[in-house]
Amino acid sequence: MQTLVEEALAESLRDGQGEAVRLYVAACAERMAPLFVGLRAGVPGREADLDLFVESVRDLWFADRPLANAAERVRRLERFPELQPNEEGITDVADTYAFFAALCLRYALLAHGSGNSDDAVSCGHAALTAMGMLDQNVAGASLLADEQRLQSLSLSGDAADLWDASVTAGRERLRAVVGRLPR
Repeated sequence: MQTLVEEALAESLRDGQGEAVRLYVAACAERMAPLFVGLRAGVPGREADLDLFVESVRDLWFADRPLANAAERVRRLERFPELQPNEEGITDVADTYAFFAALCLRYALLAHGSGNSDDAVSCGHAALTAMGMLDQNVAGASLLADEQRLQSLSLSGDAADLWDASVTAGRERLRAVVGRLPR
C-alpha cells in the first residue's frame, strides 16, 4: 500500500523504540480528536463513544508504557458507526472527517498496545489523507504540510511542546471543517 507518511519518518518509526512509536501515535490522535469530538458532540446516543474517544486519546499520552486494555478499546471503537461498512459510502463532510478521526484512533490504539510501526504508519497516513482532502476543499489551507511537519516533530521526544502544538492544530482543523458544513 502506498502511504503518505514520508519514508524517512516511517523508517525512524521502524527503528524506534516502543515509546517513540507511542508518542507519535498519541500526537496524531490528539490532532484528529477535535474532529470526532466536535462533529459528534450532541448527537443522541453517542455519549459513550465520545467518552471512549476522549479517554483513549488522553491515555495514549502515557507513552512510557503500552495500554493494558488497548485491544478492548479497539473492539469498542470498531463498533462505531463511522467504522462500519456502508454501501453508499461517506459523502457528508462531517461524516468524512469523523471517519478519519476514528480510523486514526484505531491505528493509534493498535500501535500503542503493540508498538507495531506499521500500525503507527497507518495512523499517520489516516491523518495525512484527511488533511490532504481538507486542503483540496479549503482555499489557501496548508493543513497537509502542517501535519507533515508535526509528524516529523513527533519523533523529537519533547512531549510537552508536541502536545501543545497538536492541540492547537486540532482546533484549527475543526474550525476548517466546521467552515465547510452546510448552514
